[in-house]
Amino acid sequence: MTMNSTEVKSRTQSGSGTRKQRFPFLDLQAEFATMQEEVLAAVKSVLESQHFIMGPEVGKLEAAIAKHLGCSFAISCASGSDALLLAMMALGVDSGDEVITVPFTFVATAGSIARLKATPVFVDIEPETYNLDWKQLEAAITPRTKAIIPVHLFGLPAEMEKITGIARAHRIPVIEDAAQAIGARYRDQYVGNLGVGGCLSFFPSKNLGGAGDGGMVTSNDPEFADRLSVLRLHGGRRKYHYDLLGMNSRLDTLQAAILLVKLRYLHDWTKARQRNADRYRDLFAQADLNQWVTLPVQPEGFEHVYNQFVIRVQRRDELREYLRLAGIPSEIYYPLPLHLQAAFADLKYGVGAFPQAEAASQEVLALPVFPTMTEQQQQTVVGVIGDFFAGKN
Repeated sequence: MTMNSTEVKSRTQSGSGTRKQRFPFLDLQAEFATMQEEVLAAVKSVLESQHFIMGPEVGKLEAAIAKHLGCSFAISCASGSDALLLAMMALGVDSGDEVITVPFTFVATAGSIARLKATPVFVDIEPETYNLDWKQLEAAITPRTKAIIPVHLFGLPAEMEKITGIARAHRIPVIEDAAQAIGARYRDQYVGNLGVGGCLSFFPSKNLGGAGDGGMVTSNDPEFADRLSVLRLHGGRRKYHYDLLGMNSRLDTLQAAILLVKLRYLHDWTKARQRNADRYRDLFAQADLNQWVTLPVQPEGFEHVYNQFVIRVQRRDELREYLRLAGIPSEIYYPLPLHLQAAFADLKYGVGAFPQAEAASQEVLALPVFPTMTEQQQQTVVGVIGDFFAGKN
């Protein structure tokens, strides 16, 4: 049973506070319960070995991810942010270079560019997919452009055929930010295979998440992969001998062991997220809410893995508060595009520079879509959203 608008207003006016959250935005405890013994056994094995840095589980995970995604190489590292940084280092991105990406993404995408003293050059997003608008890409290319980083945002691949076609014409490498999109496919190819490298994140909230930070770069280019493997180990191929100026970015053996267990469940979790996304579509249609709510798209030939299920609505902040009062969790990805962030003020972009990214930041709202979410929980979410629009219109 959901609360109608009168009940929510009454609770607010009476000062009774927020209703206790009915279920989490992401239920990692339920996920862990399904494989607890396997994870604990994997952790125990590493603890007994005392091989915490570059232990055998690291190599096994790299081989397993490469096989899973159908790529030649998978080089692990300490985080998804480091994956982006290392990929650009392997391409020689340096001070004075420009790297093209989008302003509507997590800060690490552009932040990694800036850390190398290169300049992030933003291209606006498509309003339907929230991914890089390839029609605006060529105009952003200059003689200083060293790389292009499209983001497969929320788990939906970017329009890679168009993007890589433009990049090839200008001889510019493409790095895929696939942090939210492991297992997503573009025209029967897994993301991570569509540029010189694909950057993955194993942050706990990702579809394949560890028990802390972790990342990986996938590739089919042997020279690029070799440079990555050296750069993540301070730049050395053997102890105390350094061919390159690298960094310390190793995936912990404990994380690799946990991820090896969880990788076996990834296919089923992805299918569950896709099932939940389809169920949301049915529920929103049945509630006749499509006039108020714009649902995620999945263009033909694209496979979305729904790291987030993001709707788009007017009066987003009002709806989110209404959901909060009803005990329904939600999140906003992302409330302020990067070109308007103080950290990127030196780029001198102003309000209006990227209108689609700015509009999306005011209207997007992520709903729970975790694999163990029940049909009843989804009905509750849609029911409360229906109550909101019934009371407002």
